[in-house]
Amino acid sequence: MKIMESARSCLLSEGYANLSTRKVADQAGVSLSQIHYHFGGKQGMVLALLDHENERLVDRQRQMYAASEPLWRRYEQACDFLDDDLASGYVRVLQEMIAAGWSDALVAERVLTMLQGWMTLLEEVAGEAEQRIGSLGPFTAAELAVLVGTSFLGGEAMILLGDSGWTERVRTSLRRVGDLIRAWETRAD
Repeated sequence: MKIMESARSCLLSEGYANLSTRKVADQAGVSLSQIHYHFGGKQGMVLALLDHENERLVDRQRQMYAASEPLWRRYEQACDFLDDDLASGYVRVLQEMIAAGWSDALVAERVLTMLQGWMTLLEEVAGEAEQRIGSLGPFTAAELAVLVGTSFLGGEAMILLGDSGWTERVRTSLRRVGDLIRAWETRAD
C-alpha cells in the first residue's frame, strides 16, 4: 500500500515528532482525507505501520525458532535478523513508537501489546530449552525471555544512537549469549 510505504519513508527521515500526515499524503500521491479516513490521523497511521511490520517479523521469528536446528544456531540467526531489521527501518519505527508511548497512553498500550508478543515467543523458546537441557541456571523461562528481549531492545536503542564503539559492543554482547546457549546445549548432550 502506497500510504504505508510513504509513512515508513517519512517516519524514517522525519522521526515521529516531525511526521505529518500531509507529507505522507503528498509522497503517496493521495488526498490527506484518505489518510484520516483509513487511519484517523498520524497516530493511527503509524500504529498501523508498526502492526503490519511487527506481525510479519514475529511470524518470521516463530518460523525460525520452530526449525530443528540447535537453539544456539537459531539464536545466531536472530542476531543476523537484527541487521535486517535495522536496515528495513523496523527498529527505528519501533523505537520511535516506544518514545511516543511515554507521553501517549494509547500508543504505550499498543506497543506493550506488540512487545508482549515477542516476549511470549521468547518464553516459549526458553521453555523448550529448559525441557531439553534442564536447568536454565537461576532463571525461569519467563525471566530469561525478558532478559534476552530487553537486551535486544536496549541494544537496538544504543545502535540507533550511532556510536560505532557502542554498536560493536552491543552486537558482540548479544552474540556472546549464543555462545552461552551453545555451552548449555553441549553440556546437556
